[in-house]
Amino acid sequence: MIKTYDCIIIGGGHAGTEACVASARMGLKTLLVTMSFDTVGEMSCNPAIGGVGKGQLVKEIDALGGVMGLAADYAGIQFRQLNMSKGPAVRSSRVQADRKLYKDYIQRSIREQKNLDVLEGQATEFLAKDQRIYGIKVDADMEVHAKSVVVTAGTFLDGRMHMGKTIVPGGRIGEPNSVKLADSFRALGFEVWHFKTGTPARLDGRTINYAELEVQFSDDKAVPFSFRSSAIPQDKKLLPCYITHTNEQTHAIIQANMHLSPMYSGQIQATGVRYCPSIEDKLKKFSDKTMHHVFLEPEGLDTYLVYPNGISTGLPADVQEQFIRTIKGLEKVVIAQYGYSIEHGVIPPTELKPNLETKKIAGLFLAGQINGTTGYEEAGVQGMIAGINAGLNALEKDPFVLGRDEAYAGVLIDDLVTKGTEEPYRMFTSRVEYRLLVREDNADKRLAHYGCQFGILPAQDLVRVNAKYQTIDEEVERLRVTKMYPKSAFDLALEQLGSSGLRQPAMLSEVLRRPEMTYDKLMQCCQEGVEFPEELVEQIEYEIKYEGFIARQKKEIEKFRHIENIKIPPDLRYDEVASLSHEIKQKLKYFAPVTLGQANRISGITPASISILMIYLKKLSNQRSQNRR
Repeated sequence: MIKTYDCIIIGGGHAGTEACVASARMGLKTLLVTMSFDTVGEMSCNPAIGGVGKGQLVKEIDALGGVMGLAADYAGIQFRQLNMSKGPAVRSSRVQADRKLYKDYIQRSIREQKNLDVLEGQATEFLAKDQRIYGIKVDADMEVHAKSVVVTAGTFLDGRMHMGKTIVPGGRIGEPNSVKLADSFRALGFEVWHFKTGTPARLDGRTINYAELEVQFSDDKAVPFSFRSSAIPQDKKLLPCYITHTNEQTHAIIQANMHLSPMYSGQIQATGVRYCPSIEDKLKKFSDKTMHHVFLEPEGLDTYLVYPNGISTGLPADVQEQFIRTIKGLEKVVIAQYGYSIEHGVIPPTELKPNLETKKIAGLFLAGQINGTTGYEEAGVQGMIAGINAGLNALEKDPFVLGRDEAYAGVLIDDLVTKGTEEPYRMFTSRVEYRLLVREDNADKRLAHYGCQFGILPAQDLVRVNAKYQTIDEEVERLRVTKMYPKSAFDLALEQLGSSGLRQPAMLSEVLRRPEMTYDKLMQCCQEGVEFPEELVEQIEYEIKYEGFIARQKKEIEKFRHIENIKIPPDLRYDEVASLSHEIKQKLKYFAPVTLGQANRISGITPASISILMIYLKKLSNQRSQNRR
């Protein structure tokens, strides 16, 4: 008997879990296919969620109704706010997590989710007809049908693990790879590229000498990831991380054995992660550095395992033993599991539409590392967007596409589908043009209404979000219209706080813009008892202090919005646009942009080409309107 679902999700990693929960919460009958439910929600690499640029993605997943932020709060054993000395636009959250607790939370969320079934088995083949997906085969001959299929294969698609000259087929230590699914992609006409990533050894923390190492504690106040978490309990057990460094002796051992590294022996031809390189990469690319940081991160409350962040490697086991024991504090360390490099299959992301549906096969969506990204957070947010769009496809509704001005997720996906990537893509704040508007602290304001609209986020959560921002808006407006005068009690209080007195009447908002002034100091001068939670105070300050910059970015967005809204018909024949060069036509046919704005961001597409296209599209629209009359 063939089972039928609305949506099938292949893979139970960070992308797969967000995708299946999103689809199921939209009311769609959803199936998660995974090789083993025991590994669903596994943190395959470092035991942490968030970081610079990545924390924003987690906040966006959370605002849409996803599970990653809640799981991080539940499993967190260290909470830190990064870039606090810089502006709010680049501040990011990071949580060190207990691997077991994180996985437990994710698995419980899936078990308890309505409309969601789990099937243990390996997806082996796509079932498609007339360029449209209608199901998959699982294991030898089981068929499951669905209107939408989301593939979140992680490192398992055509995966091969390398340790020195040893090569083992697999997607993770002790787990098989997925070769047949890669072959099925090829049979449908897709190229399968290969990217490289890796992981360091795991260490026995009982054999580490922490006495002389730099300790890194959790922030004094643990700030939750999820806006749905009221607070992190004060009695929650937290653990420190420790910082050590490689040294010249470490580097000499690695350099002497570089010919045994799969990346440098020619054994691996795939492209590695530029922004999270192996220790071999670091020595090659930063040969002038005499040391590199190593962060010793605990893997959980009830385990002795430690993750040495910064020394990912594919060198042979005996070489790992040698160089790791030259590092301060690790002289007598016992290695519980050796590091390894891994090659995995990637479908060129330019094969995708902005809703993460493939251009070749309707109803087939891809999310996570299969799209050429690296990181839990990048995978999770793609899974959320793919899950929503798979659900919308099954419901025969219009796709959901976030703009670059709306979310980090919008930037990530637009970069992938418009520009492609020749190396594993990692999210950074520097990639985001409008980061003054799309900050960590306002992800709920930007995206919660979408989560509620799709049924993923409960309505009461949106009510709380709206009430929060109404409070902020009202206070910001009060500061803008309340005038203070020279030689008043307010003026004297200003001088007592070390700020200059007023020379002429000024609004409270003008005073707050002073570099030395904070909202709390302003309220002291006013002698008012207005009290707001700290996170609201920060947003009130931000709206006032950065008002001019925010207004400028909004003008920039409006300037380009008109071309973002001009849709390009999927059946447009670029060869008929006479004034376009052959090269431009080829690029437009290859990337198949869905809007003029997306076409404008394709490398090599000139402003003149955009003007020609705009005129042609207007003429085409007029012709089609006349034909319909």
